[in-house]
Amino acid sequence: MDPLDNIAPDSATAPIAGSRVLDLTDHRGELGPWMLAELGADVIKIEPPGGSSARSALPLRVSSGADTDAASADLRSWQFCAYNSNKRAVVLDFDNTDDRQVFERLVRSADFVYESGVPGTLAEAGVRHADLRSLNDRVVHVQVTPFGLDGPRSADPASELSLAALGGAANMQGVYERAPVKASIAQAWRHAGAEAAAAGLMAHARMRVLGDGQHVAVSAQAAMTWTLLNAMETHAICGRDFQRSGTMVNLAAPLQMRYRTRDGWAIGVARGVATGRLLEWYIEEGLADESWHDEDWDTYDLRASRGEPVSRTFDELYQAMVGLCERHTNAELLERSVELGETIAPVHTVADLVEFEHLRVRDFWRPVELAGTSGVELAGGPATIDGVRIGTRRRPPLIDEHGAEIRAEAGSAEVTAAPGGAAGPPESAPEPNAWAVGNSELPFAGLRVADFSWIGVGPITAKSLADHGATVVRIESAGRIDGLRANPPFKDNVIDVDMAHFFGTFNTSKLSIDIDLKTAAGVDIARRMIAWADVVVESWTPGTFARNIADDDLIAELNPNAIVVHTSLLASGGPLSRMGGFGYHAAAIAGFYPVVGWPDLPPDGPYLAYTDTISPRIITATLLAALDRRRRTGKGCVIEAAQLECGLQFLAPELADYAGSGTVATRNGNRNPDVAPQGVYPCEGEDRWCAITIGDDAQWKTLVGLMGAPEWAQAAELSTLEGRLAAHDAIDDEISAWTGTQDAVNLERLLAGAGIAAGMVQRSSDLLADPQYAHSGFHRWLEHPRMGTVPYSGHQYQIAGYDHGPRHAAPMLGQHTYDVLSSELGLSDEQIADAAAAGALG
Repeated sequence: MDPLDNIAPDSATAPIAGSRVLDLTDHRGELGPWMLAELGADVIKIEPPGGSSARSALPLRVSSGADTDAASADLRSWQFCAYNSNKRAVVLDFDNTDDRQVFERLVRSADFVYESGVPGTLAEAGVRHADLRSLNDRVVHVQVTPFGLDGPRSADPASELSLAALGGAANMQGVYERAPVKASIAQAWRHAGAEAAAAGLMAHARMRVLGDGQHVAVSAQAAMTWTLLNAMETHAICGRDFQRSGTMVNLAAPLQMRYRTRDGWAIGVARGVATGRLLEWYIEEGLADESWHDEDWDTYDLRASRGEPVSRTFDELYQAMVGLCERHTNAELLERSVELGETIAPVHTVADLVEFEHLRVRDFWRPVELAGTSGVELAGGPATIDGVRIGTRRRPPLIDEHGAEIRAEAGSAEVTAAPGGAAGPPESAPEPNAWAVGNSELPFAGLRVADFSWIGVGPITAKSLADHGATVVRIESAGRIDGLRANPPFKDNVIDVDMAHFFGTFNTSKLSIDIDLKTAAGVDIARRMIAWADVVVESWTPGTFARNIADDDLIAELNPNAIVVHTSLLASGGPLSRMGGFGYHAAAIAGFYPVVGWPDLPPDGPYLAYTDTISPRIITATLLAALDRRRRTGKGCVIEAAQLECGLQFLAPELADYAGSGTVATRNGNRNPDVAPQGVYPCEGEDRWCAITIGDDAQWKTLVGLMGAPEWAQAAELSTLEGRLAAHDAIDDEISAWTGTQDAVNLERLLAGAGIAAGMVQRSSDLLADPQYAHSGFHRWLEHPRMGTVPYSGHQYQIAGYDHGPRHAAPMLGQHTYDVLSSELGLSDEQIADAAAAGALG
């Protein structure tokens, strides 16, 4: 029997209970196994003698007189505490024969093995992937790497900064007048770790189809590229690169999102729809007059972007919001704007989040008792299943805390025998549907998904299944088009709903139907889609889908075994649940804006809708776990995930640091307190830069040699980290003078070859020509009916022996309406004609 088949029938909130994960990661990958632990897996943290280096990862707990015992030292890292709760820990020395045998016995019982880096802990110990397969031929082996397991960059050193540069994120952050910037808190490895959870579960689904173990390599560079949203492939689409511009974003027009308020900063977008919703408030405040009612604000953005006549300019819309924000506090702006159906979101710090009422009402925080402290609140689980928050309350483990019990388990007859999961014939794959590529290796061929979501989080989540074979039908409406169809980049700058690659990137491998859901006949088709589907995804404001299409009870009546995914900004059950908006609103509320940018400038924040890049990783992993449970038990469930609560998982260490020591994370350009020098330095050419991280004294000596051993660099005080931190400004000036005469690509290769983490700051055009991406086949060039052959960014991981990625181009609006209604729903031509006559079809 497969260990995953031991799940209890009622354990919906622990959908992969009964599975076992061996976690050999350090700080670079530990979030992935932690996510599986949140979903119910037994995760065993395997550490070397003395403990994992992750136990020293920043931020560190502030020591006190009471923090002198071993337990306090074991849990001194807030990052370790945040991403190792719910795990058990054992120390194994791979140079010790007995310990190696314990490891081998554990592998026989495991479903997943996770590790970080290239070559990785196991390779350094002489354990190859083939060795794992010989012990357990159905094991899923996941490696979290900077760039992948092979290719021209695979052996390069990497840092948070170099990954942000090479992945493209730094190019889109900060102001153009200064160097590109990374987030001042760790993000690259958190993205890669979260993606590793989804990648491992996807590989497990493939293992179930083939009956054969899988080897997965996650690329942190690719994970960072996926934070670029509409800036990923823009150069190939419209012939130009998007560049950083602070909080100015390219939507229907270049729009400023940041506004000064009476007590801080807020994020909003003065677009047409927002203006229409806020108009009565503007008129009350004397910021607009009654003539503004004459404009059709719902269609304003698209018409204005096309150059069609409009009654007001975007600047007039912007000035109205500026005036409103200047007069009110963040609390006033949030409360009233939400009442009006729009959102002006406060820029929160971690301190604000701890007091945020909505999170308290939703019972988000998880109290944990830690050695040396009276207890802190860690971020709670990122989603709920059937109304119960996932995760447990087990605190992070001490070094070897569970060593005795794990060793005893490894010696038991049940575990030392060959695992039941490796026995028996593989499951046969469902017959591929008419829209699949016919590849029996596609793990979700035959799965049916009704995708009612829009913008980013829901579509990206559904795309993860579509790319792997599922039939995903995107339900759209020409009367209320997805906002991404109205925003750049547009192919060849032709502004048209079918030429928007922002939409295209998030909707590959899908079908599209155009249904007017405001008609009774349209609602009837929507309910038929729900009855047809295995998975239903929606991202409307909480309660809206229930009122207009179907609530969870009706969905259960129509389709008792469906898995339903609700995703929104703040989720249901709180005082601000009705708040609508986008990822930039959620990112502001979640505290990301204050930790990106320069300390002497206002908060810039990460690029665009940042929580749209975090949430799909977490929701996809949760959905894949629920699908595995459904496979075994036949039971569906209801998943709900807030962008805010998913996003806070990437701030969990900083939230714990504030709760434990009162430290408020803030922005610090490209500097870190544990390395120096570190920065993004100018190179030859217009706006060309190279990121450099000097991780220790030896690397400093290497850099000095590469610079020609200038006299200034040989000062004795610069031989230590403390001395370099104190002289960082002067060092940056000198390094900039040296790099300014060099080509960024050549400089990157020089430094990386010498063992220094470095990376050219890449734009879209650079990413499209990136040699590592060319090696991995990251970009997939697919034929679109109107755009022609265009690139789509691929997956952020590779599964050995599996050529996976977007299967076909994103659909045009309503491209498959007739085919879906007839072939998938089984409607006759007469029924389809009746629906059209009733106004249901676009």
